[in-house]
Amino acid sequence: MTTTAIKGGTVIDQTGTRRADVLVTDDGTVLAVGEGLDGDRTLDATDCVVSPGLVDLHVHLRQPGKEEAETIETGARGAALGGFTSVVAMPNTTPAMDCASVVREVIDLAADTICDVRPSAAITVGRDGESLTPMAELVKLGVRIFTDDGTGVQDDRLMRTALEYAGSLAHLSGGQPIVLAQHCEVNALSEGTYMHEGEWSSRLGIPGQPSESEELMVMRDIALARLTGTRVHFQHMSTAGSVAMIRAAKAAGLPVTAEAATHHFCLTDACCADYDPLFKVHPPLRTDADVAAVKEGLADGTIDAIATDHAPHTPQDKERTFADAPPGMLGLETAFAIANTHLDIPIESLLAAMSWRPAAIAGLQADHGGPIVEGSPANLAIIDPNTTWTVSGDAMASRSNNTPYEGMAVRGRTRHTILKGEAVVIDGEAQR
Repeated sequence: MTTTAIKGGTVIDQTGTRRADVLVTDDGTVLAVGEGLDGDRTLDATDCVVSPGLVDLHVHLRQPGKEEAETIETGARGAALGGFTSVVAMPNTTPAMDCASVVREVIDLAADTICDVRPSAAITVGRDGESLTPMAELVKLGVRIFTDDGTGVQDDRLMRTALEYAGSLAHLSGGQPIVLAQHCEVNALSEGTYMHEGEWSSRLGIPGQPSESEELMVMRDIALARLTGTRVHFQHMSTAGSVAMIRAAKAAGLPVTAEAATHHFCLTDACCADYDPLFKVHPPLRTDADVAAVKEGLADGTIDAIATDHAPHTPQDKERTFADAPPGMLGLETAFAIANTHLDIPIESLLAAMSWRPAAIAGLQADHGGPIVEGSPANLAIIDPNTTWTVSGDAMASRSNNTPYEGMAVRGRTRHTILKGEAVVIDGEAQR
């Protein structure tokens, strides 16, 4: 057994903050936490926080079907460089992750990557919104989150049935609740739109999507969560109205959780002024007031988690016109830095939103996000929260370079990442 000592850092987890060294073994376990620890190998954590590994509830790894933009291997490498030890892969692949064979393929492709990639699965077959996937079979394979991400389930009755079905499956997951995650977008209001409906869409002559497209589905699914008792997780919330409704639902004790993507708390629809498709995303970038509401939701815990909605696209696709280019942005390698730069919250709260809270939502708390104590899984992020750097899409591990943060100066960067006791990132460099 080989040991690695992580020395000189400040350990932050859900139990608190303390100065300590951490000793991990190559069999994937934390051996000791305390002062003056030494191992066969030493990783310098001076001026760094040592946290449970970050967890991303929302990534698009494109494989199978669009490997020219990303593969599970390259996406996992980018995730590890960003401090993530686990990510949840979205099912809008080609073919969709709506059956056992495709989910098994993703599991097999992820087996040797340097980040723990967990598959979600579609709620409906082909993500077409017409018939439910074989959820019980997929839960047996390890799926804990179902979503038609990229489209919302439009049929009210079908969504109710999906929630009731999911609510009956905990016996297949060791008691872990099965979560339905919703991309909230009413097609009747969003079809043919390319950005937020408001002052800037009017100026630019670009058809806009109103906030109500998101908010009407949030309202419906809060009502369905109340009716069925099954948890609903709201993906990439972007409007002040959505945040307010989720806050009220939580106050009423309803089983709802929510995430916000990094771009929805640091970019606005004004970024689209030059018709640059790098800033095209769904849901669209919203107004200053919406950004402020999302920040407030993160500060007071209304929004549980920060996600990336990492969505790589080839340069050829992103260089189309604003109307024709696909929506989406890179996010994995910049997520912590963007949040650390643009959110005015304590680092303990930031790490909660990026580690242990998303881990709990995804049912990963046995492996990720737990307290750093003797005997716990050695899945750790060692992050320097004060180092500054400039974002470059070409320097990222992704096969694509469509970052909206190109040239932005940010603060905070991963120094080392530990997965199952292995130092998969050392001094900001992926080791394989």
